[in-house]
Amino acid sequence: MKGRALRLTVFGVVQGVGFRPFIYRLAIRHGLNGWVKNAGGGVDIHLESREASGFAGFLEALERDKPPLARIERVTERRAAFEGFKGFAVERSKGGESFVFISPDISTCANCRRDIADPRDRRFRYPFTNCTDCGPRYTIVQKLPYDRPNTTMAAFRMCPDCSAEYHNPLDRRYHAQPIACPRCGPSITLREAGTGRSVPGGIEAAVGLINKGKILAVKGIGGFHLVCDPLRPSAVDRLRKIKGRRTKPLALMALDVKTVERYARLAPAERQWLLSERRPIVLLKKKRDIAGIAPNLDEIGFLLPYTPLHYLLLEDLKLVVATSSNPKDSPIMKEDDEGIERLCDFVLGHDRPIEMRADDSVVKIVDKAPLFIRRARGYVPYPQKVPEALRASESVLALGGELKDTVSVYKNGYVVTSQFLGDLDDYRNHLYFEETVQHLERLFDVKPVCVVSDMHPDFHTTRYARKLGLPHLMVQHHHAHILAALLEHGLPPGTRVLGVAWDGYGYGADGSAWGGEFLLADHFGFERFAHFEPVPLPGGDAAAKQPWRMAAAYLRQAGISPFPRVGTLKDVEERKVRGVLEMMENGIRSPRSTSCGRLFDAVAALTGIAPIENEFEAEAAMRLEAAASPLSRSSYPFLLTEPDEPHRVSFGETIRAVLADVRRGLPASRIAAKFQATLARLITEVSEKAREEHGITTVVLCGGVFLNKKLLSQTSRALTDKGMKVLRPLYYSPNDESLSMGQIAYALALLKSGRGLNP
Repeated sequence: MKGRALRLTVFGVVQGVGFRPFIYRLAIRHGLNGWVKNAGGGVDIHLESREASGFAGFLEALERDKPPLARIERVTERRAAFEGFKGFAVERSKGGESFVFISPDISTCANCRRDIADPRDRRFRYPFTNCTDCGPRYTIVQKLPYDRPNTTMAAFRMCPDCSAEYHNPLDRRYHAQPIACPRCGPSITLREAGTGRSVPGGIEAAVGLINKGKILAVKGIGGFHLVCDPLRPSAVDRLRKIKGRRTKPLALMALDVKTVERYARLAPAERQWLLSERRPIVLLKKKRDIAGIAPNLDEIGFLLPYTPLHYLLLEDLKLVVATSSNPKDSPIMKEDDEGIERLCDFVLGHDRPIEMRADDSVVKIVDKAPLFIRRARGYVPYPQKVPEALRASESVLALGGELKDTVSVYKNGYVVTSQFLGDLDDYRNHLYFEETVQHLERLFDVKPVCVVSDMHPDFHTTRYARKLGLPHLMVQHHHAHILAALLEHGLPPGTRVLGVAWDGYGYGADGSAWGGEFLLADHFGFERFAHFEPVPLPGGDAAAKQPWRMAAAYLRQAGISPFPRVGTLKDVEERKVRGVLEMMENGIRSPRSTSCGRLFDAVAALTGIAPIENEFEAEAAMRLEAAASPLSRSSYPFLLTEPDEPHRVSFGETIRAVLADVRRGLPASRIAAKFQATLARLITEVSEKAREEHGITTVVLCGGVFLNKKLLSQTSRALTDKGMKVLRPLYYSPNDESLSMGQIAYALALLKSGRGLNP
C-alpha cells in the first residue's frame, strides 16, 4: 500500500501554547509521518500513514489531550497527496493572511516556579523564566505568526542551552517564544528614581527598600506597578499623594492564599479565580481591615504573583500594595522613558520591551459566576465566538464609548475585544486608544468594511470614526449594553428581550441624558418600555461629582425642602444648597436625566454615606453598597405610572420614606438594604409587565449599576423566582467596557440581514 495523507488546519488558541510540540509527540506516538507548522490561519498539519485507519487515534487524541492553554475552535480536514515523508518534523512558519488567536499573558506555571526555586537549576532565581505553558504573550507580540522574531524578544539571541531547549520538540520549552536564561535573556536593573543612579543588589535590595518604607516602580508583563508596604501607613499615605488618590481602593499582591486569608474571607469560587493561571485581582469581603487600603468599602482587592519577578519579590515581603503606575486617569506606564521616576523612589525595571500595555484584570464573584470590573491582562485577546446566524463575511471595527473604553474587531466569526483603555477625555488615554486600534488591526489583519461608535456626537470615538472614511454606524448607548450580553450568550437575531440598562449616563435617542432604562430590544432596534422620571442635574457634570447636589434635586422633585439638612447635606454650606435650588428653579445648567447612578448618589447623600465630592466614579454608590446589611425583606414605595407609554418610574415616595427613616435614626445599613430591595422589586414588577404586555420572558441586566454585587444577586434571584430567564455579562464587564462588543453585534445583524449598512 502506497499510503494515505491527510491535511489538517487547526483554528483557535493554538499558537504560543505548546501546540506544535504536542502535535509532534502525538504523531510520533501514533506512528505518523509528516510535519506541523504555524500559519496565518492557525496551525497546519500534514499527516501520512501506510495504514488505512492510521489517523483515527490521532484525531481522537487531538482534542482530548491538547495542552492546557490551547483552545480548539475548528479543525478542517482534507485529503492530501502522499509524499513519502520519513519521520515527523516541525517546520518553519509560513506567512500570509493573519487570523489566528494567541493566548493571553499567563502566570508562571508550577514547573517554572520549581526551576527558580532549585539551586541546581540554571534558572535558579531568574526573574524571566517561562515555558510554553506560561509567561507573556499578548503584551510582547508585534505581529503574527507568533514566532520569536515577531515579538519583543527578537533582540535577545538565545544561548546554546536555550537554543537546544527551543529546538527540541520533546522539551517543554520547545518554541517558547519568550525563552530566556541569565546568560542570554533580559536582566533586572534597580536605580534611584531621582538621580538615575544604579543601585546594586537587584531584587534583594528592592525588598530591603520596601521594608524601609520606600515606594518602588516594578516593571511586570503589561506595565509598572507602584509597590510599597501596606502595613506602613506613612508609605501608603505618600503613595496616595503621588497617585492623587485620596480614597480610591488600592490592590494588594499576596505571596499565597494563606496570606490572603489573614485579611479577607475566601469562598471556594473566589479561591479558584484567585489561583487561576490568569491571576486577576479578586475583590473579597474584608475579614481584617488594613488602614488606608480600601477606606469606606467592605471589599479589598487581592491578586497572587504572576511572574517569577513577583514571586521572588514576595518571598520575604509576603504582602505589598501593587497598584498601576499611572498618574490619575492616564494609562499604565510600560517603559522607563514615560516619566516613571516621578511616581516613585526607586525603579526595579528590566530590558524586555512591552509591546502592548495592559492593566491587571479585576473581578468579583456573584452567585459563583464572575462579574468583571475590568477585563485586561490574562483575558485579552481571548476571542468571543459569534452565533452562526450573526456571522458575516466582512470585518468590522467598533470603538466603544468615552469612559472605560475598549475597542473590538470582528473577523471570520469571532470578536476580539481589547483590554480596558480608560477614559478618553485624557489625551494620553486617547493615544493609547489609537495605539490599540492599530495593534488589533495589524495583529489580526483586519480590514473593516465599516466602523461603529456611540450615538453621542461629541465623543472622541465618534469623531475618530468620522475621520476613517468608512461607512459609520452609530448605536444608542444602552442598546449596545444589551446587545453585548446577547452576543456573549449566543442569542440569534430576532430574539427580543427586556433590557434593564442602568448606569450613570448614556446619550439617549432623544438627545437627553438616559441612565434608568427598561428597553424592549433586539439586534436591530429597541423601544423604551419604561424609564426613570427625569430629574435635574444641578450644575451638569458637577452633579455626578458632588452627590449632595442630587440629594437636593430629588428632595425638590419630591416637593420636600432640604432644610433642616440631613446626611451629607449637613456638611455643605447653606448658601451652596440654596444656590443649587435656585439653579434648578431657574433652569440654569440643570439638564434633566433618568440616571440610576444619580439616584444612588442621592440616597447615599441623604444617609450621610456619600462624601461631599466623589474622588472616583461611583464612589458614593460603592459606599452605599458596602454599607447595606444583608438582604432586606422590606422595601420602599415607588410609583410606576400606567397606562403611559413608556411607563415612568417616580421615586418621590421612595425619597420621602428614606428621609423619614433617616430622621427617625434608622441605621444607614438598613436604609441601604431597603433601597436595594426596592430596586430589585421594581425590576421584577416591570419585567412582569413586559411579560404580560409583550410576552417577554428574558431579562438582560446590564450597565455599570450592576457592578453592585448585592443588587445583582438579589435581582437575579427575584426574577428567577418569577420564572424569568436572566442574562448578564459573565466574561465582559457590564459597564461601558462592553459597548464595543454590543456595537459589533448591531453591525453584524445589519450585514447578515441583507439590509447592508443602512439602519
